[in-house]
Amino acid sequence: MSIFDISLPKSIAKALRLTTNTPASQQRNILKKLLKKALHTQFGAHYGFGSILNSNHLETEFKNQVPCFDYNTIYTSWWNQSLEGKPDVCWPGKVKYFALSSGTSEAASKYIPITNELMRGNKIIMIKQLLSLRSYENIPWKSVGKGYLMLGGSTELQQGPGYFAGDLSGITAKRAPIWFAPFYKPGKKIAKTKDWNEKLEAIVEQAPNWDIGFLVGVPAWIQMCMEMVIQRYNLKNIHEIWPNLAFFCHGGVAFEPYKKSFEKLLGKPLTYIETYLASEGFIAYQDRQHPDGMRLVLNEHIYFEFVPFDEQNFDSAGNLVPNLISLRIDEIQEGKDYAILMSTSAGAWRYLIGDTIKFVNKERSEIIITGRTKHFLSLAGEHLSVDNMNKAIQTASEKLNISIAEFTVAGLPVDGFFGHQWYIGTDDKIDTVVLKEKIDETLKEINDDYAVERKSALKDVFVQVLPEKIFMDFMEIKGKVGGQHKFPRVLSGTLLEDWKTFIKNKA
Repeated sequence: MSIFDISLPKSIAKALRLTTNTPASQQRNILKKLLKKALHTQFGAHYGFGSILNSNHLETEFKNQVPCFDYNTIYTSWWNQSLEGKPDVCWPGKVKYFALSSGTSEAASKYIPITNELMRGNKIIMIKQLLSLRSYENIPWKSVGKGYLMLGGSTELQQGPGYFAGDLSGITAKRAPIWFAPFYKPGKKIAKTKDWNEKLEAIVEQAPNWDIGFLVGVPAWIQMCMEMVIQRYNLKNIHEIWPNLAFFCHGGVAFEPYKKSFEKLLGKPLTYIETYLASEGFIAYQDRQHPDGMRLVLNEHIYFEFVPFDEQNFDSAGNLVPNLISLRIDEIQEGKDYAILMSTSAGAWRYLIGDTIKFVNKERSEIIITGRTKHFLSLAGEHLSVDNMNKAIQTASEKLNISIAEFTVAGLPVDGFFGHQWYIGTDDKIDTVVLKEKIDETLKEINDDYAVERKSALKDVFVQVLPEKIFMDFMEIKGKVGGQHKFPRVLSGTLLEDWKTFIKNKA
């Protein structure tokens, strides 16, 4: 049975029809739909959604009347009431699901509201992306109807007073439609497992019984799973046990730094499909074979605003400043970094998700993720983004023919000035001096600010090579194992001190 042959519900099938409206008109319609839906909520009444809807300048009035929020401000003022079971706070009805979301830099989990409308929108985009494969050339279609191994959080959700909470991947898997069940691996029983190591062991045990066509998940964890399968069954590559494996659907982090070590585990090339699915909603997806980036989801369940990522809108710690400038989809420029504000069908309003993106094809609304508002280095004005770091690692890997599984960077003082400390995870033998030179050279070539500061206040670059496993072990002691958890690209504060203590003890 092919997944393309399955009959979809009429409401889903209707929503899959492509719109011919411009990006600006699509977004205006979405904003209007969101405002109407939330008109009689506490939030809608407080911020005058009625008067915004009656305005001739909808987007402008929305910006004027509704402030911007980060997680702490919207949770303290609004979302905590939804968590207590109160209805009609930021979205109609009670919120029954919350996605637990936190990066390694966060001390506590964030509770992100998940509504039926948000899940429906996410589901539609997932189907759209799958159907877009029909336009691809020279791919093995039989693999589309094989198993989909999805490495995510546990579907055994924690229960609160009137709600369930867990990883978005776990919530999504638990609420997957019946027609998808024959394709879904590792299956309900293994998916409920909370212990990540136990879950991986169960997957490895069942691997010979599955015919996998798709892998879905964060690159580092998918790679670890494949390595375990190969080692357990003494294979040369993963295709010896899964000959129909043809696709890897990934997201969350840039794949390029992982690609070299990832492909060592393959017997034949895969088709890579990128997604941008956050706890707050499905933001963008790859919808063609050779894209410039991922296409923004403009016509479903999210209204976007774009804040130029510069000193005018953010302070040195990456926090929003008062009186910031936000732009509509038709006002953006290609090649510039923007932070994203989202208003969604789960009651997020002008919400700073914390990612930075860049438009690489304005006509097609295609973007790439360039980093995080708080995961960048600018000790002396070098403005080093995660995108810059990824490119430096990718270039060094290719030129030196090594596999770099993980990396992170920290700032440090150097003789009254500044320096960058790189921690590189690889099991290959490498001269750290040569590796440092390659990283430094690449950053000078792609970042003019960095090149200037390397002649003045940014005095030196240091590289420490560590075994790949060190990074995974650190994530484990932080309770950030598996699913959607990624190692942070920039370390600072308490987390940096914990990391330095950890690697010292390991040494």
